[in-house]
Amino acid sequence: MEELFNHTKNLIVEHNYSWATDLLIIGLCSFIFWIIWRIVYARLVSITDRTKLQWDDVIIHSLKAPVSTFIWCWPMLIGIGVLLEDVFDRPIGWLHTVQILIGIVLVIWTLFRLVSNVSDIVLKNKKRDETTVHALSKVVRIIIFIIGAMTIMQALGLSLSGLLTFGGVGGLIVGLAAKDLLSNFFGGMMVYLDRPFKVGDWIRSPDRNIEGTVEKIGWRMTIIRTFDKRPLYVPNAIFSNIVVENPSRMHNRRINENITLRYQDANKIDAIIADVTDMVKNHPDIDSRQTIIVNFNTFGPSSLDFFIYAFTKTVEWVRYHEVKQNVLLETIKIIHKHGADVAYPTRTLMMNMPSDEHHHSAQEPSLTERNP
Repeated sequence: MEELFNHTKNLIVEHNYSWATDLLIIGLCSFIFWIIWRIVYARLVSITDRTKLQWDDVIIHSLKAPVSTFIWCWPMLIGIGVLLEDVFDRPIGWLHTVQILIGIVLVIWTLFRLVSNVSDIVLKNKKRDETTVHALSKVVRIIIFIIGAMTIMQALGLSLSGLLTFGGVGGLIVGLAAKDLLSNFFGGMMVYLDRPFKVGDWIRSPDRNIEGTVEKIGWRMTIIRTFDKRPLYVPNAIFSNIVVENPSRMHNRRINENITLRYQDANKIDAIIADVTDMVKNHPDIDSRQTIIVNFNTFGPSSLDFFIYAFTKTVEWVRYHEVKQNVLLETIKIIHKHGADVAYPTRTLMMNMPSDEHHHSAQEPSLTERNP
């Protein structure tokens, strides 16, 4: 009896020693492979840094974390399998499925990192449209996610044909239930494809009380920062039904101002208009390739009116007003140089006088009331 007990004890000790040794060896191998990978990675980084291409850097940086995770997770699963097989004394079938799933997840993670790094590299080029780059990266991520999800379902033993059939019926139900959500999604797609505006543009809509700078274009809504710094969240579906004006894409800004002269300066208006025309055409901030008009326009109630019509070279809002101010100030100087002045509203009152004072009143000047 004692001999049987001792034999059983020796078997248990040897058995425990066996799986403990296996786990120790697996852990040691993982550490060695991780050290080798770190050395190889550092070597690859030093090589890619000497090249002019940026894409090799993108690939190497995308592989860093997933490969390190693979080096530690894969042997860990093997060790768990050894331990469970030793405890239950039978093969563990589901561990193989877990290993496949981890491999798929690591591949998806690597592709996601690759897309993000490529987007960052492309956005460093200021000539690229930021909105388009973000849209394409989101579409690629969705495609990778869908393919990865289908691969995971296939690895779990699910039938893709039955799943697609169920998805068609379920998609119809979900589509009816989430009509507004889908309309916003496809509205965002139209914004990405048609590109009526991009992040950073100043937009406004004459149909709605929408005006401000675009901060973010999401899949469901667009964030616009108004000029009083309030965030405005606009569902993307709205942009399919309204007119959107994008002043940020103007080539010029227009100056269209009406100037008034006094009636007593009628003999000076030709010279004033000629000098103002010459000033506008030779102004360094006025685009001479665009339409320039300085013409007498109309006989006003108390003034002779002419207008200035021109386009500035700048489209920046503050600079535009500085140019406009300079043009108007130069116009006032020209008017004063000719001894004329800007008109202001006047009204003449004709008063009836007695007949015996008619001769005397004829010598009196008419009474003029001025309304400043």
